[in-house]
Amino acid sequence: MQANLHALGAIALWASLASLGVSLAHVPPFLLTGIALIIGSLPAWPFVLRDPSQWRIPLRTLALGVYGLFAYHFLLFIALRNAPPVEANLVNYLWPLFIVVLSPVVLPGIRLRWPHVLAALLGFGGAAIAIVGGRELSGTLAWGYVPAFAAALIWATYSLLTKRVAAFPTTAIGLFGLVSGALSLLCHVALEPAATLAPRDWLLLAVMGLGPLGASFFLWDKALKLGDARHIGILSYITPLASTALLMVVSGRAFSGSIALATALIISAAVLGVRTK
Repeated sequence: MQANLHALGAIALWASLASLGVSLAHVPPFLLTGIALIIGSLPAWPFVLRDPSQWRIPLRTLALGVYGLFAYHFLLFIALRNAPPVEANLVNYLWPLFIVVLSPVVLPGIRLRWPHVLAALLGFGGAAIAIVGGRELSGTLAWGYVPAFAAALIWATYSLLTKRVAAFPTTAIGLFGLVSGALSLLCHVALEPAATLAPRDWLLLAVMGLGPLGASFFLWDKALKLGDARHIGILSYITPLASTALLMVVSGRAFSGSIALATALIISAAVLGVRTK
């Protein structure tokens, strides 16, 4: 139960990412990601200043953290630039499904039972309906779908592999964010035009960094350390639903039948998944 609560906390924070992203759409994506990830590392700093050994982790573990935080966002932004955003985001939300179905491949002693598969498919169906909102996919064959698929695979395998490397303190997530943020800023310098940020931009970046690109990663790591990756993967389907619902509230759009159907599918998936041992 504690693991599920940590996972739900991360999911709640990730639900705000799209709305914050809309408000910061004028900020180059690598600059946005770099600043937000560095801000997101700040909660770990007091603990590290008191005990620097918490950031003395094997290089392999640090590489895994950068693989998860930096490579995921790098590929996701590439996908959103080179494929229709709604469809690319839908492909990206394969990661909860990958967490469920790859658990027995990556983690020893884990078996995948048919209720987990059914729950994963129900959840993906609900996520698809929530994101597409009843609209037909464009069907455009864009190469950007490839990095979107890769991003989903990276986040799923990162999440699972954190349970395979040597145990590390959750505060090490701050180091992952700090290094990933620095790499994102290097990408900004190399690939994007310079940008001037207004005071409101800095405020929103602080909210993003301390929330969906900060505290969420600490909560996610805690959930994975304490819980069943299959159950957590299924719960993760709440993310696109909550994100879409929040966007509709912020934009003043009315709720639709497709959102109601998505809600029913995702809640059914979550209940089925967490009750299956």
